[in-house]
Order: sequence, then structure tokens, then C-alpha cells
Amino acid sequence: MDNLSDTLKKLKITASDRTEGSLEGCLDCLLQALAQNNTETSEKIQGSGILQLFANLLTPQASCSAKVANIIAEVAKNEFMRIPCVDAGLISPLVQLLNSKDQEVLLQTGRALGNVCYDSHSLQAQLINMGVIPTLVKLLGIHCHNAALTEMCLVAFGNLAELESSKEQFASTNIAEELVKLFKKQIEHDKREMIFEVLAPLAENDAIKLQLVEAGLVECLLEIVQQKVDSNKEDDVAELKTASDLLVLLLLGDESMQKLFEGGKGSVFQRVLSWIPSNNHQLQLAGALAIANFARNDGNCIHMVDNGIVEKLMDLLDRHVEDGNVTVQHAALSALRNLAIPVVNKAKMLSAGVTETVLKFLKSEMPPVQFKLLGTLRMLIDAQEAAEQLGKNAKLVERLVEWCEAKDHAGVMGESNRLLSALIRHSKSKDVIKTIVQSGGIKHLVTMATSEHVIMQNEALVALALIAALELGPAEKDLASAQLVQILHRLLADERSAPEIKYNSMVLICALMGSESLYKEVQDLAFLDVVSKLRSHENKSVAQQASLTEQRLTVES
Repeated sequence: MDNLSDTLKKLKITASDRTEGSLEGCLDCLLQALAQNNTETSEKIQGSGILQLFANLLTPQASCSAKVANIIAEVAKNEFMRIPCVDAGLISPLVQLLNSKDQEVLLQTGRALGNVCYDSHSLQAQLINMGVIPTLVKLLGIHCHNAALTEMCLVAFGNLAELESSKEQFASTNIAEELVKLFKKQIEHDKREMIFEVLAPLAENDAIKLQLVEAGLVECLLEIVQQKVDSNKEDDVAELKTASDLLVLLLLGDESMQKLFEGGKGSVFQRVLSWIPSNNHQLQLAGALAIANFARNDGNCIHMVDNGIVEKLMDLLDRHVEDGNVTVQHAALSALRNLAIPVVNKAKMLSAGVTETVLKFLKSEMPPVQFKLLGTLRMLIDAQEAAEQLGKNAKLVERLVEWCEAKDHAGVMGESNRLLSALIRHSKSKDVIKTIVQSGGIKHLVTMATSEHVIMQNEALVALALIAALELGPAEKDLASAQLVQILHRLLADERSAPEIKYNSMVLICALMGSESLYKEVQDLAFLDVVSKLRSHENKSVAQQASLTEQRLTVES
């Protein structure tokens, strides 16, 4: 290590007067010392103050710039050396060196910048602001035959792509084209995996999704799926998953999805359809998720339902009822839910038997499956007949009431409440109301009227008004013990309540007057004061309903 001290002293002198020969020799000694004991040598380098001199040696003209960059790359493997490298002003000259024509200089510069900025979002953001992304993309295009340089670029892209601020810059380059070109040439699994690691974060950006689709990435992914589908090798299984996951991600962009759908005639769409009946769980999952993504606009949904997609999804679900794959169940139910959104699809899906298939999953204990099951049923029951049939299904209603108490899963709880309310609102059936009363569902509808979401409050109030109008006797006790009258008083008195909430609360008050005990509660709470104030409400419907309600209250008293 004495030699090292001498080398550092000598380097200080030669770096200042730029004696080329001795300078090269000193740098070689440093590289040797770093190879033998990186940490100790790095500490000595830091203590010597030599880092400050390196900035002047990192110029395109200097013949030693590759070695200096190599030394920086080596010392920056130690976390404690990264800030000193930044403080010595090395970032800017290193970034300038990325414009060099010398491949060795480029490689060592890329390594140095990568190690100095490793794990530091603020330094990586600085590099992005200094314009390294377009420079690196250009380098990848020029030096795609140099494996080491290509790898350096990919590692850099992988790190920078994690930052949101990089996506816009990447989108303004031809990165998609370069990566797809590179991908097509790779045979080795490891190399492809490296490119996948860059593609996944980039593909989160919608503009880049479209560029990747236009550059032909999807065809590459489909080819991988075809090659690997029958293999049990660990690497092949992993690659199949990565390729199919990436394809699903590309479909999350509206433009890229529409481009691949091609009015339902697209070869990609057709290929994805063939995955659903496959025996490979990963492909079933990717196929169902892809359909859910294609089903993001009405035109696509109508086309797919008319062309028999529902039957394919139902067959898939049937294969996963007993000890099924939860992710496949969730994906297939998501697809059915999306397909059920257009009005014209609802009756077709009901007559195809979707509700019967979906109800087979009532026993599922997995909240994500429960959530999608509820959403699918809620989308389907706009028709009175369907709502009545489901609303009289005691098993379903009991399960809904149970899920209305799933406090750990707000989504399941919300969807269960909304479905209970929808069964009443769409069926307008006494039998449905009786079933819900018998299953103990009334208290949940009353609680739903206090939801923070206006749409849910409103759905609850409309359902409760129907209960009061059609079947008040059997529900009377439950409505009282859930303190409905007190809640309505609160909603009417609260200035923050939306106009439709005030309107429907008053409609409900009038309907409750048919019950002696509930009407007594209304009288005890001095509703007249609150209601008469609403006669001058700025919303005409609220003001009119306030007048009507006031008359009813006055007459009855």
C-alpha cells in the first residue's frame, strides 16, 4: 500500500502537468490496486484529494479518459464514494463523454455514471435533465453489435425507466423501435430477460405502449408464447409469463388496445381468444385479462358478445369452480363484468346463463373474486325479471348480507350493499323485499344511506322508499331499530346533503307515515321545522317536495 501512496502523489503531479506516459502508468497502478482491494484503495483515493483532478482528465481529447472513467466506475461500487464523486464535479464531464466515438470510453463512462448514480433517484433525475436518455438511445442504435455497450445501455434504461420523469423523454425517442429490433435478434433467455426488464416499466406509458405495438413487439411476444407454451422448463415458464403479462399491459392503453382489436378481426385478438380454452393457467389468465381490456368500450363489448366470447368465458369459469385458480376466476369475472356494461348485452348474457355460472362462486372466500362476482351481477340486473329472480334467491341474499359486514374489504362491502339495493330498485317486488327482510338486510340499507358517496346514499334511499311503499309492515321493526327516522332527520338538517338526498329523504318520510310506530318517531323529532326551511331551497324539485311533505305532516298531525 506504500506503493499506492507514492502512485497517488505522483498522479497529483502528472495530472496537473499532463505528462501522458507517467499518467497512464499511474492510472494502471490504481486500477491494479482497486482490483486487489477495492474498499481500502477507494478510501485512500478519497483521502488523497485526487478525485477533484479527475474532472480535467475526462475530456474527449484526453487519451486516458477511458481509464479515468474505469477508476470512477470501480470506486463508485462503494456507497461511501458516490457523494465524493458528485462533489468532485465528475457527473457533468462524464455526461459529455457519452458523445465520444470511442467504444471503450463509452463503456467505462456508462459504468461510471451507472455506479455513481446507483440507487439515487435525485442523481438519476439530474441525468435525465442533462439529456442522457436521447444520447443513450442513439448509442444503442449505433453500437447494437457491441454486446457490452448494449448491456450498459439496457442497465441504464432499466434504472432510468423507473422514474416517472423519464417516460416523456423516452417517448420522444425511437426507443421502442430500437428495443424491438434488439429483441428480435436475441436468442439467449438472459439477454431477452434484460430487455423485458426495460420494456415493462416503459410500457406503463400510453404513448410508448402505442410505439411498441407499432414497432411489432406484440408479434414477438406471441411468438415466444407459441414457442414456450408446451415447455415445463423453469426459464421457459417464466418467459411465457413475462411475455403474456407484457401483452396484457400493452392492452391497457386505449389507442394500443383499439389498434390490436381491429374491429374484432385483428390477428392478435384472434390469437388471444385461443388462449382461453387452453390448458395452461398462465395463458387462460392472460387471455381473460386481455378480453377484460378489450372490453373497455361499448363497440368492442357488443362485437365480442355477438361472437360468442361469453360462452368461452363461462366454460373457463366452469373449469375453475372446484379448487380453481383464484387469479383466473378473478380475470374471467372482470371480463364478464365489463362485457355486461352495454345495455344491449345484458339480456343476451342473461339468456346465455351468465348468472348461473357466476353464482357458482358464491362460496368463494377470496375478496377479489367476491368483488368481481358482485360487480358482474349488479351490471346484469337492470331488467326487472332478472332482478326478481336473483332477489328471491335466499342463498344469494344471505351471502350479500354477510358481505355487507366485511369491514376489512371496503370494496366487497360497498358492492354488496349496492347489489342489495339494486335488487329492490329493479325488481320492485314484494317477494324480493320479504327475502331481504328475512335475511336481515334492512339495517345495511339504512347504514348505506349514510355513506360518504352520494350515489350510494341515493340508491339506498330509493330502495328504502320502495320497501316503505310496498312492504312496510314486515320491515317496520328493522327500520326502527336501525334508527332510520333519526338518520333522515340528520340528512335533511345537514346543509351539506346533496339536493337529491334531501328530495329522496322527504319522499321516504311520506312513505313511512303508513306505520304508526315510525310516524310517532317522525312527530317526536319535529320534522316540520326542518322541512319548512326547505320550501325555499334553490332546487325546484326539493322545494316542491318540501311543500308536499309539509302538507302531509300537517294533515297527519
